[in-house]
Amino acid sequence: MGRKDASTSRTPVDQYRKQIGKQDYKKTRPMLRATRLKAEAKKTALGIKEVALVLAAILVFLLAFYAFFYLNVSDEVDLDLDPDEN
Repeated sequence: MGRKDASTSRTPVDQYRKQIGKQDYKKTRPMLRATRLKAEAKKTALGIKEVALVLAAILVFLLAFYAFFYLNVSDEVDLDLDPDEN
């Protein structure tokens, strides 16, 4: 009767972990290594958000650069025209 009481005192999380441990024990080492490498690659991979933020920052920089030179060129053109020459 002591065994029955001991098994019911386990939490469902502990039972779940034990079940996963049994399943992982059956796997071979190359399979475990591949699973671990896949999980690590997933952690270190760039996300869509990061890529979008970098592209947006580059676009804003290019637009600012273009606007700066556009305004400088347009001011120079206006200064070159002398209304008294007509």
